[in-house]
Amino acid sequence: MKAFVFPGQGAQFPGMGKDLYDNNPKAKELFDKANEILGFEITKIMFEGTPEELKQTNVTQPAVFLHSVISAICAGEKAQYDMVGGHSLGEFSALVAAGALSFEDGLKLVSQRAQAMQKACEAAPSTMAAIIGLDDETIEKICAEVSTPDNIVVPANYNNPGQLVISGTNEAIAAACEALKAAGAKRAMPLPVGGAFHSPLMQPAKDELQAAIEATTFQTPKCPVYQNVDAKAHTDADEIKQNLIAQLTAPVRWTYEVQAMIADGATDFTECGPGKALQGMIAKIAKGNDAVSIHGLEA
Repeated sequence: MKAFVFPGQGAQFPGMGKDLYDNNPKAKELFDKANEILGFEITKIMFEGTPEELKQTNVTQPAVFLHSVISAICAGEKAQYDMVGGHSLGEFSALVAAGALSFEDGLKLVSQRAQAMQKACEAAPSTMAAIIGLDDETIEKICAEVSTPDNIVVPANYNNPGQLVISGTNEAIAAACEALKAAGAKRAMPLPVGGAFHSPLMQPAKDELQAAIEATTFQTPKCPVYQNVDAKAHTDADEIKQNLIAQLTAPVRWTYEVQAMIADGATDFTECGPGKALQGMIAKIAKGNDAVSIHGLEA
């Protein structure tokens, strides 16, 4: 069975999508429509912008979404899949690919999500850190021990065995990194991000996005969508909505999501969108399973 997976924030690169725009009339049509929906020329930033310009949250999230979704649409018959999933932001791309969301509604929600998250970041100084070489249970235990009501730190991204990203206030992240290194972590690296994504500090963004998601029409997807909050397959439109709302303050259980896809029969994973980050993660999750193939989409 084939699984299509979609990357999240951080996969962007200068020039992304220009080849699609220049060589595929359908892609050009969708990119031009995106400029109208967003109210600014995101294509100019994607095709000609600097890495710094692309790192602006209101640009990054729609840019990665557009590259991913338009790549899948333009792949035509090559984009045949039995299940989909996405990492954080990539879940929105997966929902459009599965037909649960329209292209237009998906882009609007992603834009609103980016703006809401940016506001939440500005309201509470916070960050994230990648922990390498320690088991999930130890990280969870230490985060719980370090956290206080005023300085929280929580597991945020379960990327693959041996790599977990934590999220919280600056003070709590610093304390957790020290404790995790003392517990045997090979590395505990603060990340160059301006907020504590997938943590309770994103509650204001969740509240803002919840209203937008509840006002958006979701359809029954044409294939199961594996969601970050519980790492399970979903086909009920109302369940999908509630999981998408919960996603902003809940951890991304990517390791367990991919394991669930494999358990349900996935043997062929295709990363659809910029970069190769998910291919690397899946290779580590499926390590030793020779039945699983992993590659990127050539749109």
